[in-house]
Amino acid sequence: MARKKKALGFDCAHNNSRCPICCILPPHMLENVVVNGNELQRQWAFQTLNVSAEFRGRRDAVGGIAFMAQPGEKRRTIYDAKNSQTLPGNVVRAEGDPPVADEAVNEAYDYGGATYDFFYEIFQRNSIDTKGLRLDSTVHYGQKYDNAFWNGSQMVYGDGDGELFQRFTKSIDVIAHELTHGITQSEAGLQYFGESGALNESMSDVFGALVKQWTKKQKAEEADWVIGEGLFTPNVKGVGIRSMKEPGTAYDDSVLGKDPQPAHMDDIYVGIKDNGGVHINSGIANKAFYIAAMEIGGYSWEKAGKIWYIALCDKLRQKANFKRAATITVKVAEELYGVSSGEQKAVQNAWEKVGVF
Repeated sequence: MARKKKALGFDCAHNNSRCPICCILPPHMLENVVVNGNELQRQWAFQTLNVSAEFRGRRDAVGGIAFMAQPGEKRRTIYDAKNSQTLPGNVVRAEGDPPVADEAVNEAYDYGGATYDFFYEIFQRNSIDTKGLRLDSTVHYGQKYDNAFWNGSQMVYGDGDGELFQRFTKSIDVIAHELTHGITQSEAGLQYFGESGALNESMSDVFGALVKQWTKKQKAEEADWVIGEGLFTPNVKGVGIRSMKEPGTAYDDSVLGKDPQPAHMDDIYVGIKDNGGVHINSGIANKAFYIAAMEIGGYSWEKAGKIWYIALCDKLRQKANFKRAATITVKVAEELYGVSSGEQKAVQNAWEKVGVF
């Protein structure tokens, strides 16, 4: 009989499953800090968990005009919230401006640009919505805010508490992960609950990892396959917030707890917390992509990434589950590379190994 994981923690997202506020940190990590941290850490984590109530309904308040750029023309605007929860904040760097003294501003600008370039150069995609949507980002959101999120219109980054988490602009895959939520919102619209929500999170991890690999020019076997590498301070025992290579092993820390991600359907979480396990169960789909990419070999964005991108944009629908995603990606691999091709077999094998087929 399949083992089912116990229910965990608080909800981080709200109940709008079609256009949620998608946070990079899973709620169970913050809940563990509330339970296990020192007094200040508990206060910071509890504040982060509850601030979602403050920014619900703010996704339209991004300021300015909805400028649509021509293909290949980035339009980045970085705002500074000055540790308030007011969006978007003051403009501190616009497209074409030189670097400033603030590292968070420059990281949001540079890594957002790298994400745009990846999707444009590899998939000929004109920004998040394919129509040149400008890339707005707000840094220094809240007081010691331990998260980053896509709110439906823009990116928002906290500074971290400094004891457990560093600034959330520091990892390029975190920025690419969150911007990919905007692409999923524009394309498949995967509902943010249960297996469809876990696919939503997994798609963001997949393309977050691919953007990082692309900027480093790494082949599949050279990559670390860790999401959020560099986010933890030295006080935390862990390599990042998720491991696509070995879900469930990213961290094991006295304050943050142990990474609960399953790598196989036998261990799928079936509770209602975390919007039905969207951050937890994404480990199953992440592992499938990792296996497929490693078996195909080479640069992961060239074949495995192309298969997943076409599935996301052209095939998947709002309520897709793991079985549907597996069937679709195998079919896309057949269409691109042929029946019984090495690529098709790699994708089929990947989903079999995680127990979906």
